[in-house]
Amino acid sequence: MNTPATKFLLGICLSLSLCTVAQNTDKSISYTGKMDNHKILLAAVNATELGALLQKSGPFTIFAPSDAAFEKFSNNKMSDLINAKDKSALKSLVSYHIVAGQLTASRMLRAIGRGNGIASFTTVQGKKLTAHLDGYDIVLTDPVGNMARITTADLNLDMENEDVVHEIDRVILPAQM
Repeated sequence: MNTPATKFLLGICLSLSLCTVAQNTDKSISYTGKMDNHKILLAAVNATELGALLQKSGPFTIFAPSDAAFEKFSNNKMSDLINAKDKSALKSLVSYHIVAGQLTASRMLRAIGRGNGIASFTTVQGKKLTAHLDGYDIVLTDPVGNMARITTADLNLDMENEDVVHEIDRVILPAQM
């Protein structure tokens, strides 16, 4: 197995992985902006200037609603929040989707197991989110009772960035909006 061809292929793989790491030095919220289905979230983060917090601190876990999730919530409502002079409601909504620390899917599953089927996480906004399993899916519940399913877990794990992004299918709310 220690043939020149094996060494050559291993060298190519290592070179490609180093190039990928070198290109991906942005913070996680920038990554979500590069993904076509998170444009509304990126616009909201930019409008609230929470990107600066994410770049200075961390690691964070971001529960990123897809654009389809924001459209289910209300496209007009999001547009109003993003364009409002007072960004406090938008900042509250966005920060409710962010938890301090690196909560990979496996860490959430362990917390759910230790919590007899329910885990609780405090958002950057200061409110609680609970998580439980529904079949094989992790489901988040906000204080109002809205539920969001993690559709794609651990979107953002790489060596340079310690933040974790989980795509969710609904917008979760800190209070009735």
